[in-house]
Amino acid sequence: MNPVRILGAGVTAPGLPDWPSGRAVLAGQRAPAAEPLAPFRPDFLPRNERRRTTRTIKLALQVAQQAAGERPGRDPELATVFASSCGDTEVAVAICRSLAQPGRPVSPIQFHNSVHNAAAGYWSIGWGSPAPSVSLGAYDGSVGAGLLEATTQVLADGRQVLLVAYDLPPPPPLDAIRPLASPFAAALLLGPGGDEPGLGTVAPGGIAAGEQSACAGAELEALRRGNPAARSLPLLEAIARGRSRGLRLPYAGDRQLALEYRAP
Repeated sequence: MNPVRILGAGVTAPGLPDWPSGRAVLAGQRAPAAEPLAPFRPDFLPRNERRRTTRTIKLALQVAQQAAGERPGRDPELATVFASSCGDTEVAVAICRSLAQPGRPVSPIQFHNSVHNAAAGYWSIGWGSPAPSVSLGAYDGSVGAGLLEATTQVLADGRQVLLVAYDLPPPPPLDAIRPLASPFAAALLLGPGGDEPGLGTVAPGGIAAGEQSACAGAELEALRRGNPAARSLPLLEAIARGRSRGLRLPYAGDRQLALEYRAP
């Protein structure tokens, strides 16, 4: 597959609050600090929509805005791919508990937010974009599947595509069967070839067996293993370090998505 340009990036996790400050950690220039996520207020959303957002939706919107929302001359026709292994598990648990109560008092807002593309819908409203959007889930291979989908769209349609990967640890009782260590979200703004060097290029290859790419540092590797969205960390590390390398991200079962990152 031909390479696509990386025009912007975002990251949000404990110790990696945003791309500018997190880049130094990913480049190995300093250790990640044990800091919880700061509250995020999606001010680009209208007030009514803003008050309906959940923690999971805010996590996705935060990195999306980092990668694309603050760029001058933003593209109102920006297509998006939202990838999440679990979706909004807090909403799912709340609805299941409501259904077990007399009268089954399901909140309309919870029902509204229960679909897998809820985060993408809020982003489209805030961005004011009628562009196509895909929301997908592929268990631990969600990042790989999302990256393959986004790069394919860039090459097929010749347009910019925003990839957003995010997962929040589930609440009880789901945490017993799907334990995630911490929140994590990452975003990449991808585009077709051009004169702007951006943050380098990425070219997905075939689906292959073999080991997944790991992070250079032990703390980042623990973060990578602890959240499906954090499987993007080896690619983010390569971008932050400006180091070309071949990578393998989880895709399906024991198969990995091979890709090639080229630094600018």
